[in-house]
Amino acid sequence: MDKIGLFCSASDQIAPIYVEKARELGAWLGRNRKTLIYGGANLGLMECAARAAREAGATIMGVVPTKLEERGAVSDLLDITFRVDNLSERKDVMTREADVLVAMPGGVGTLDEIFHVMAAAMIGYHSKKVILYNVDGFWEGIISFLETLKQKEFARRPLENYYSIANSLDELVEHLK
Repeated sequence: MDKIGLFCSASDQIAPIYVEKARELGAWLGRNRKTLIYGGANLGLMECAARAAREAGATIMGVVPTKLEERGAVSDLLDITFRVDNLSERKDVMTREADVLVAMPGGVGTLDEIFHVMAAAMIGYHSKKVILYNVDGFWEGIISFLETLKQKEFARRPLENYYSIANSLDELVEHLK
């Protein structure tokens, strides 16, 4: 897998552990000559991962909605820019362009992206998984929720077909091979 889609926080007000892990992932992407596909913002974990990836040699693709451009929040690290009208198009382009999608810690937007990828796979639009990079146990509540969906039979197919969990960079790398 060479084209890695990354969903993550655009907040600059988060704990240092998340920033450290975003840098670590970005550096790995660059060292391994991967292409990073992300939301194109110059904020939060997005910019952090992109900067580390760039410094280590990765190609950077940004999928930039017009609102981000209007706010002057587009990263200057992009090798390739996809301009889209809205967040729905952004998710579709990222899913189309990436071989696999990774969700680092993030907010409501990241949750939307995770469930968008899973729901589209369930219906048959693609066969890609999203990997929940469970930094510092961040995704435990969502993992528990997904297990509840399964136990209460709200999932018609095994949800594990649509997502994986990585608790460390080593585990994430194993999923990316």
